[in-house]
Amino acid sequence: MSRAPRTLPLAIYATATGLLEPLAPTLLRRRARAGKEDAGRLNERLGRPTTPRPDGPLVWLHGVSVGESLSLLPLIEALRAARPDLAILVTSGTVTSAEVLARRLPQGVIHQFAPVDAPGAAARFLDHWRPGAALLVESEIWPNLIVAATRRGVRLALVSARMTEESAAGWRQTPGTARALLRAFDLVLPQDDATAQRLSRLGGAVGPHLNLKLAGAPAPVDGALVGWLRAAVGAHRIVLAASTHPGEEALIAQAVREAVKAGPPTLLIVAPRHPDRGPQIGIDLTALGFDVARRAAKETIGPTTNTYVADTLGELGAFYLTADAVIMGGSFVAGVGGHNPVEAAQFGRPIVTGPQTFNAAAIYAEMLAETACIEAADAAALTRHIAGLLANPAIALRIGEAARAYAGRQGAALAEAMALIAPLLPA
Repeated sequence: MSRAPRTLPLAIYATATGLLEPLAPTLLRRRARAGKEDAGRLNERLGRPTTPRPDGPLVWLHGVSVGESLSLLPLIEALRAARPDLAILVTSGTVTSAEVLARRLPQGVIHQFAPVDAPGAAARFLDHWRPGAALLVESEIWPNLIVAATRRGVRLALVSARMTEESAAGWRQTPGTARALLRAFDLVLPQDDATAQRLSRLGGAVGPHLNLKLAGAPAPVDGALVGWLRAAVGAHRIVLAASTHPGEEALIAQAVREAVKAGPPTLLIVAPRHPDRGPQIGIDLTALGFDVARRAAKETIGPTTNTYVADTLGELGAFYLTADAVIMGGSFVAGVGGHNPVEAAQFGRPIVTGPQTFNAAAIYAEMLAETACIEAADAAALTRHIAGLLANPAIALRIGEAARAYAGRQGAALAEAMALIAPLLPA
C-alpha cells in the first residue's frame, strides 16, 4: 500500500496553492473566454462534479490531452473485459480531448474534466468519486492530488509513464520530493528505457515497459466518408499530412506539389493537430496558389481542388484508410517533437516523418530500423520520398506492410500490464 508523501516542499506547495485557490474561478473564466476551457463545465475543474457517482467500486483513469486520453482506450477495454463490475471515470484536461472522448469512450464510461491541483479542488473531487484505484498516464504527477489520494487509501499506478530529460532535471532540484511522490505509486510502468532510467534515478520503483499509444485498436472509420472521398477524388492519388502544426502546412504542401509535378494527379489532405486552425490554413495555402477546400466549411472537392483541409475531429481513420502515403506532422518544426505514428501504421500506410521526433524517438528508431517508415531530413528530401512512393506502389506497399506488422506486435505488453494492475483494483 502506498503512503502519503510528506516533505517540506510539498507542504509549502500545498499552502501556496491553497492561498491561490480562490483565484481559480476567475482564471478559469478567463481561459474559457479564450476557448481554452469549457465554460459550461468549469465546476468540474474546481472539483465540483456534474455527474452523480454510480454505486459500487470505481476506478479513475486520467490523461491530460488528446494523445494521452486516446491512449487510455485499450486500457479501458481491458478493464471492462476483466472487471465488468467496475465503474470507470476518465478525466482529461483540455477542451479538444473532451470532444474526442465524447465520440470514442464506450457507453457507460464517465468523463469529467480533471480538477486543478489545489487542495480544496482535489479533496472535493476525491470525496465525491471515492475511487479505489487511479491509473494516471504518462507524466501526470500532480502533488496535491497524489497526496490527497494516498491519504484516502487510493491505489495509484503511473502507466505508460514518460519523463523527458528536461523534466527529470527539474525534479532533481527537489530530490526528496520527487522520491516521495514516485514512491506514492504502487506501480510505475515506463514507456521506454530512457524514462525507466530517469524515474529510477529519482527513486521510483519501475516495472516492465508499457506504451499505451502502441497498444490501441485502429481509429474508427466512417464508411460513408470513405465512399464520399473516393467518389470525389476519382483516380487521384491521396497524400495525407496528419497532425500538422504551424509552419508545416506550407512546407509540406509545396514539397508535395513539387513531388507530383510530373506524376499522377494527387490530392493533399491536411489534417491539423488543432482543427480550429483550419480557416487560417486555408487562407495561407490559397495565398500560395493552392486550390483549397475545407471540410469544416462543407466545401466540396472539385475538379481543380488539390488541397483538402480536414479540420474536423474523429474522422482521421477514414483519411488514413484512403491515403496512398502519410506524412506525420509535428516533425518538421522545432519544439513539437513529432507524433505517434502507430495509428497510421495500423492501416498499413507508408509513413514519412521529419527529423524532429524526440517525443517518439524510440518508436521511430524501431520503425526506421525495420524500414517501416522513412525519415525526410528537410523539404527537398520530403519531395523525393513522396515522389518515390507514388511512383513505386510496390515499394510503398512493402513499407506499409512493415508498418502494420510493427503495430501488430505492440499489444502483448498490455496483457502483461493488466496482470500487474489487477491487484490494485477495488474489490
